[in-house]
Amino acid sequence: MPNENPEQPPVYSGASSQWRVPGPQAVSGPPAPGPVAGPPTSPPTTPHWTAGPPRSTTLPPTQTGSYPPVPPSGPPPFAQTLNGGPIPQPTPVPDATYAVTSKSGSIRSALIGALVGAVVAGLLVAAGLWDRPVATTTGAITNVTTQSRPTATIPGKSLDLRSILDKVGPSVVSIHTGSSRGEAAGSGVIINKDGLILTNAHVIEGASAINVEFIDGRSAQATLVGAVEARDVALIKVEGVSGLKAADLGSSSDLQVGDDVVAIGNALNLGDTPSVTTGIVSALGRSLQSPTGYLLTALIQTDAAINPGNSGGPLVNSAGQVVGINTAILADAQNIGFSLSIDSIKSIIEDVAAGREVNLERPLLGVESLDVAYLDSQVISRFEIDVTSGAFIQRVTADSGAEKAGLQAGDVVTEVDGRSIRSASDLTKRIGEKKPGDKVEISFERSGKSKTATATLGGQ
Repeated sequence: MPNENPEQPPVYSGASSQWRVPGPQAVSGPPAPGPVAGPPTSPPTTPHWTAGPPRSTTLPPTQTGSYPPVPPSGPPPFAQTLNGGPIPQPTPVPDATYAVTSKSGSIRSALIGALVGAVVAGLLVAAGLWDRPVATTTGAITNVTTQSRPTATIPGKSLDLRSILDKVGPSVVSIHTGSSRGEAAGSGVIINKDGLILTNAHVIEGASAINVEFIDGRSAQATLVGAVEARDVALIKVEGVSGLKAADLGSSSDLQVGDDVVAIGNALNLGDTPSVTTGIVSALGRSLQSPTGYLLTALIQTDAAINPGNSGGPLVNSAGQVVGINTAILADAQNIGFSLSIDSIKSIIEDVAAGREVNLERPLLGVESLDVAYLDSQVISRFEIDVTSGAFIQRVTADSGAEKAGLQAGDVVTEVDGRSIRSASDLTKRIGEKKPGDKVEISFERSGKSKTATATLGGQ
């Protein structure tokens, strides 16, 4: 990442201490599911996370959101047999590591980021700007196959940036935090007229003071309403500020590859007005292991430039609706950024705003799957697979919704609730949009025949 001041290279904020949610009861959940990966086409490379130092906080007593890190990966490829032959297994994804060193009174965190599937080289960093030295480590990411359709735009128009900015710009804020160890900058988006602001948890992590600057030049001190480290979501609030405009929260579930998107935020902390970049949705359903080992799922990948300082700012569609929260970038690569999909965090926003216990349970179908494209000819022949895309089921968890619905290893999932499934990542994305207890209709192929089943999702 280019830096105009080589003596103080930017270090991008990552999560390095507990992020908290107010309330009387501890939030807890079992380990997040390990990502399912296809065989890489080349040895894993080393993406690097860089992070700002953990900082102390003077916030009131709160409950700590607890969601254990992702467990080590499963068996090596071709470790299991079925009907007399091996079936493909997930390729292990590097586990997160955490190393801290001290330099001139500041702490540097070296962390791993990992995405699911085939490997692309690069540097994963949280998109918050820090005035501190850089630390690096390794990880791996994937390509995801998704079905594309014509770009969605405002009816009758091409992408109209001026209209989008007129609608969203007043709702975007710059966030500056301070502590005894230094200052940091990020972004946020106003979500109600009473001063509630959505941002990333890593933007305000450890802050003893939070200052918000509005597009009209006003500024105000903010207080932390609550934050959830396991989802990188935080809410802050300003009091006594009139005339605030709330952003329109859209739906990320309707996004498709190729749709126009706009990233807005306090890029590089350069000025009083937000920076704006445009691009498209490059992929959907990405999964990313956060610096502290939590699995962030249902991420939107975009080629709209997301720079340090953009963390917490909105990713908006061509109708000016917020569809994501800018979170991370892949440095040492051209225009690869990631945003939390708004649908995946809406319930968390509501719970945190209401002071309720946050349910971190994830929906669970109960299968491990692999892209049909990764299957060799022997597997295709043995299971009589005649489709060229879909999610091949490698294993079904005992007593899961999938098992109760009659799904078996060797089945190929082609649709969920009528929506096409072209890859294992598509299946993960569709299930990730649901809630534990939801019923889903699954279309699948078995031995060359089309079948359907209804499964009730569990939770984990």
